[in-house]
Amino acid sequence: MEFDKAEGKVERVSVKEEGKTADVEEMDFEKAEGKGPKLGRKGRKVKEVAFPQRMSSRKSCQSAKEKIEKLVQDVYQSENDERPKRAPKKKRRSVNGCSGGESVGEEGTRKRKQRRKPSKDGTDEEEEGESNEESFKKSRAKRCSLRAKRGKQDSEPKGKKVFDEIGKEIESNMCHQCQRNDKGKVVRCTSCKTKRYCVPCMTTWYPHMPEEAFAEACPVCLHNCNCKSCMRLDGPIRHLKKLAVKYSNEEKMQYSRYTLQILLPFLIKFHAEQMSEKEMEAKIQAIKFFQFMAVNSFLCRVPVSEVKPQKSGCQQNERIYCDNCKTSIVDFHRSCPQCSYDLCLTCCQELREGRLQGGDEEVVINFVDYGNDYLHSGNKEKKTKNKEENTEITDDPSGKIVDAITRDPAKLKSEWKSTETGIIKCCCGEGILELKCIFKDDWVSELLSRAEKLASRDEVADVTKKFEQKCLCLDEKSDNNKLRKAASRENSEDNYLYCPVAKDLEDDDLKHFQWHWSNGEPVIVSDVLETTLGLSWEPMVMWRAFRQISNTKHDLLLDVTAINCLDWCQVDINVHKFFKGYLEGVYDDKGWPLILKLKDWPPSELFEKRLPRHGAEFISCLPFKAYSHPRNGYLNLAVKLPKKSLKPDMGPKTYIAYGVAQELGRGDSVTKLHCDMSDAVNVLTHSEDVTLKPERLVTIRKLQKEHAAQDEMELYGDKQRQSENEVIEKQNQSENDIIDPEGGALWDIFRKQDVPQLEEYIKKHFKEFRHIYGNLLPQVVHPIHDQTVYLTVEHKRRLKEEYGIEPWTFVQKLGDAVFIPAGCPHQVRNLKSCIKVALDFVSPENVSECLRLTEEFRVLPQNHRAKEDKLEVKKMALHAIRWAVKDMEKILKTKKKWYAS
Repeated sequence: MEFDKAEGKVERVSVKEEGKTADVEEMDFEKAEGKGPKLGRKGRKVKEVAFPQRMSSRKSCQSAKEKIEKLVQDVYQSENDERPKRAPKKKRRSVNGCSGGESVGEEGTRKRKQRRKPSKDGTDEEEEGESNEESFKKSRAKRCSLRAKRGKQDSEPKGKKVFDEIGKEIESNMCHQCQRNDKGKVVRCTSCKTKRYCVPCMTTWYPHMPEEAFAEACPVCLHNCNCKSCMRLDGPIRHLKKLAVKYSNEEKMQYSRYTLQILLPFLIKFHAEQMSEKEMEAKIQAIKFFQFMAVNSFLCRVPVSEVKPQKSGCQQNERIYCDNCKTSIVDFHRSCPQCSYDLCLTCCQELREGRLQGGDEEVVINFVDYGNDYLHSGNKEKKTKNKEENTEITDDPSGKIVDAITRDPAKLKSEWKSTETGIIKCCCGEGILELKCIFKDDWVSELLSRAEKLASRDEVADVTKKFEQKCLCLDEKSDNNKLRKAASRENSEDNYLYCPVAKDLEDDDLKHFQWHWSNGEPVIVSDVLETTLGLSWEPMVMWRAFRQISNTKHDLLLDVTAINCLDWCQVDINVHKFFKGYLEGVYDDKGWPLILKLKDWPPSELFEKRLPRHGAEFISCLPFKAYSHPRNGYLNLAVKLPKKSLKPDMGPKTYIAYGVAQELGRGDSVTKLHCDMSDAVNVLTHSEDVTLKPERLVTIRKLQKEHAAQDEMELYGDKQRQSENEVIEKQNQSENDIIDPEGGALWDIFRKQDVPQLEEYIKKHFKEFRHIYGNLLPQVVHPIHDQTVYLTVEHKRRLKEEYGIEPWTFVQKLGDAVFIPAGCPHQVRNLKSCIKVALDFVSPENVSECLRLTEEFRVLPQNHRAKEDKLEVKKMALHAIRWAVKDMEKILKTKKKWYAS
C-alpha cells in the first residue's frame, strides 16, 4: 500500500497487461526516483523493490480493497434505510457511486476530506460515535470520522435539552457575554430561550438595562449585544446599510429644482469670472501676436471663442491649490510653465488691481510655560531649563506646539505687479503665467445653458416662494411642543428653536426643517437614539471594540493623546485609565478637577473601520437624511463629487471629554468659540454625571477666588479690582437658571448677522482670555477663527450690555441631535462627561456662507490653522448642479416618452 501511495499509476492499469505495465512502472519509477526526497509520504524515499513482488502485493491489496468497499457500502445502505428522505439537492453522492470495478481512489478520498469540518459540539459527536461503534470497527480511522460527521448532521439540532440519570433537565449557566458559568446567578431570556447573562456582565456592560428586560428579551434578541463575538458580526451592519435612503422620481425632481434654484446665481457668477479672464487672455494673445508681427495691436482683436486654455493635467484624484492664498482651484487658473506656480483667478484680479491679499506673512504668538503653580494663581517663574515655548497661530487649541516655518518674507507681494496689458510675470522671474483649465473648455458654459433652460420653467421659479411665509410653529395659537426657548432678544421672532421628536417626524417635517434652516437657525431633534437598535455607547464598550487586541491586522492602540483643558497641552494616557476618569472624575494635586478631552478619537478615517457597528448605528439615527446622510443625502452636496475625486473629511468624528456642571472659569471642558466651514449635525450618544463632593466644592471655591485675584492683578494691577465673591456669585446665579439636571452639554450658537458685533467685542476684550500654559492672550489674528476664546457667563452678560446681542443658549440632552448651520459661531461646554459624534455636510441653503468663509480664510496668514481650503465648496456646487440638471433632464425625457405613448 505504501508503494501505491508513492506511484498512483499502478492502480489504474489492469492486471492482464502486467508485463506491459511493469515496463511502464519501471520507466516511471526510475524517472521519479531521481527526484529524491520528494517521492514517498512525508519525504521518505521509495526503495527499489523487484517488480514481481510489487505486482503480487498489488493483487492482494486490490482484493482487500474490494472487500472493504463492499462492507462500507453495506453499512451506508443500512444507515440510509433508517435516515428520513431529504430533498434531492441535499443528498450526498455516494462515495462508491462509480463503477464496481473502480476502487475508492484519490478522487473520492479528496472529496470526502474537503467535506470534513471541525465539530462544533463534541457531545453530539460522542453520542453518534457510541451508537455506531460496531460499524466503525470494520473500517479505517478516516472513514470512521467521516461517518461520525455524517451521523452528527442527522442528529437533533443544537440546543436540545439534556437530562441527568433520574430524568431531570440539566440547565446550562454559561453567560453569553463572558462565556463563563462560575459567576453565580444568571438571567435567562424567555424570548429566544437559549441565551443567558450573568449579573456582573449585566451590571458592567448594560448598566441601564434592568434584569426584567433581560428576561423579556436579551440583547441578542434586540440586536444590540456588545459581547466580543457579536461586535464582530457584520449581519447588523449589513442590515443597517441596506436601509439606504431611496428617492422616487417625484422627490428627485423636487429636490433637483430646489437645488438648481438656490445654486444658479453661484453658477452665473462663476461663469462670468471665467469669461472675464478669457477676455483678458484674448487681449494678451493679441498683444503677443501683433507685437511679434510689428502691427498695432489696438487695431486687431482675438475673438474670445478662439481662446482655448491649456489643460492643466490635474487628475480627478488630485487637488490644485493657489500658491498664494491656499484656496483650492476648481477650473480656470494661471500657471507658470517654468516652476509650476499656480495662481487662482481671484488673486489674478487682485494683482492687476494692486491689492493682492492672501499671502500675508506668518504670525507667531509666544506662550511661556511658567509651571503648574502659575495655573493656580502662583507666581511667574520660568523653569530652570529653558522651557520657554513659542507656538504659532497654527497651534491646535489642544496646545500642540508647532515650530515656526521660516521663509523669506513676501517682499514680492508689494513688488509683484502685472503689466499694464494684464500680463502677469511669475515670481520666479523666468516665465509668464499662462491660462489653464481643469474641466473641458466649454464645460461650465454648457452646464449654465442647460441649467438656465430648466430654471426658466415655472415650477422651478416658484420652488422657494413657500419660504417667504411665516412658519406655522411660531403662531401663538399653534401647539408649541416642538419649540424650545433659547434666547430673550427684544423685538425678535427667532428666540425659539424648532425642536421636534425623532419618532414623530413625518415627510412634511422636512419642509418645516427647511424653513428654519434657510433662515440660518439651528434645529434640535430629540431622542434620535430611540430610533436605533440600541447598541451601547458606553465608553468601555467602545474601547473594547476599538482596541482590536486579537486582530493582527491592526496595531494595538491602548494609549491615546488627550488635551488638558487647564493649560491646553497634550498628555499621553492609557485608554482604560482615561475612561476610568471619564466615569469617576480625576483631580490634580491642588484638588482642582482635571478635565481631559479626546478630539477626533478614533480618527475619523478609522471610525467606520474600527467601530463599524457604531458607525452604522449613528448614521441610521440621523434625522432629515436627505441632508445628513453621508452617502445618499440628495441635498448633501458633499456626496455629489465624482467617485475618483478626493473627498474632504466629513466624519463621523467623536468628541469624548470629561465635564462637570459648575463653570470653573479655568480648565472647563469646552470647545472654544469657532465657526465651521460646513454644516454639521452633533449627537450626544452618552453622558455620565460626575458629582463634586462638598469638600471638593470648598476647595474649588477657594481656588476660584485666587484665580479671580490673579486675573485682576495681571490685567489692572491694584486698580479697578472687583470683588471675587461678586464675580463667582454672578456666574453661579446665571448657571442655575440654565442648567438642566438631564443635560449633558451647554451650547451657545450666535446668529450670522451678529458676527460683526461679536468680533468687535472679542477684539476689545481679548486680553482677558487665557490659552496655552494659562497665558493671557497677547494678540488675536482673527477673533473667531483662532479658536482661542470661550465666553463665560460673565462675558455673555457684558456682551449683551455693550452690543445688545446674545446667542441661542440651550442644553443638549442625551439623544439630542443638534444641526448647526455653516457660518454660525458656536461654543460648547460639557456639563457631564460626554461622548458626542458629529458629521459634516453641505446644504444648498448655506453654500453662500461657505463661500464667504472661504474668502475669510484665504486672507489669513500663511501658517493659520484655518488657512487651507479642504472643503472645495465651489467644486461641490458645480457637481451638485450637474447632478440636478442630469436628473431633471432624465425625468422630463421619461415623462415625455410616457405622454407620447
